[in-house]
Amino acid sequence: MPLEGLWWAEDMSSFTRGNREKWKWTMMIMQPSFIDTDSIGAAIAEVGLKKKTPAVAKLRFETFHEGRCAQIMHIGPFSEEGPTIQRVHDFIEERAQISGKHHEIYLSDIRRADPKNWKTIIRQPMR
Repeated sequence: MPLEGLWWAEDMSSFTRGNREKWKWTMMIMQPSFIDTDSIGAAIAEVGLKKKTPAVAKLRFETFHEGRCAQIMHIGPFSEEGPTIQRVHDFIEERAQISGKHHEIYLSDIRRADPKNWKTIIRQPMR
């Protein structure tokens, strides 16, 4: 399952302007249906004992439902997403209203792929 990120800011135009210091985020990885709360709790406890990383306490297992969205594929580095994000926002604003958190699904392994080839699904909820 690919890594996914929810991004938001007090002013959503921060995304199209690339004003990253204003962004807040949550990272997610979808889990198979047979994984349950007890399995996740045990895994978190085990990692907490081995790694002693403060961030482990912030991990959680929850259901995520986003609803109606518009999305587009962005190919290239994250620093060049602004115009792609603007296209999605313009599309939504012509038809509905932007709602929810900016959502990205990372299809490329950025440790191995050339940034010009990174593939990211840009998704934005709408109402």
